[in-house]
Amino acid sequence: MSEIVDSINYLKKKKNAVILAHCYQNIEIDKVADYVGDSLYLSQKAAETDADIIVFAGVYFMAETAKILSPDKKVLLPRPESGCLMADMINVEELKKFKSQYPGVPVVCYVNSTAEIKAESDICCTSANAVKVVQSLPDKKVLFIPDRGLGAYVASQLPDKEIISYYGYCPTHMRITPQEVRELKNKHKDAEVLVHPECHMEVIKEADYVGSTSGIMQKAKQSSAKTFIIATERGVVERLQRDLPEKTFILASKKAVCENMKWNTIEDILTSFENDVHEINVEPEMLQKASKAIKRMLLV
Repeated sequence: MSEIVDSINYLKKKKNAVILAHCYQNIEIDKVADYVGDSLYLSQKAAETDADIIVFAGVYFMAETAKILSPDKKVLLPRPESGCLMADMINVEELKKFKSQYPGVPVVCYVNSTAEIKAESDICCTSANAVKVVQSLPDKKVLFIPDRGLGAYVASQLPDKEIISYYGYCPTHMRITPQEVRELKNKHKDAEVLVHPECHMEVIKEADYVGSTSGIMQKAKQSSAKTFIIATERGVVERLQRDLPEKTFILASKKAVCENMKWNTIEDILTSFENDVHEINVEPEMLQKASKAIKRMLLV
């Protein structure tokens, strides 16, 4: 492992590259990552650097977002088959059909979506700012794509808005059941329950705190509690256990593992570097339109 890490660090410096790792990735990738965190945060940090190459240990839509925000940089995805099941639940044809049922209603697009879907939307949002983004729109009715879980959470926070959600969902978060969370709460009565808003609303109702991946990690660091039940992907719990060994972190469900996120390995990163392969490109017109939706979000 140390030889691989040394080789990657050497090539990273030689090729003026930056390595991004989403916090659902295999934790050993953190050893070579320059930044670890949520997908949009990672793409924004990469855009701020003077790197010529971005290597994104994540899934396909994340690498596309990095390309949208850094069109002049080369973006490499170590495992190009690393997709997102939720992002794949909607395509342009389906989105246009969805929009045609509600003429003139703005489309809010979760960043966990492909470039072509962002390009057909009015504004993007993240799990951290979804409520704020929807609230910023003057319209009383909003189309929310592609995640019905996050859409339901936004609707619960904004009763004066009519949120019409697409039927997509995150299989990893939806595998977490309220029964599992309640059983853990009964067993660990002093534990704080931190929940990602992609979860089912019945799980969210059990939460002491609802927030994005980075929000959950920050809350755990700042809280005076010593025990936490974490309702999101396993990679978050692994990093919290590593970074905060004095606290106890319990994964809400053993099923909360995103297999697609685990496909990238540290060996794949080295191969991508050595062979300069698996470059991600976005068609210029699509890139421009998708960028507009992201930048509109950043102004909120």
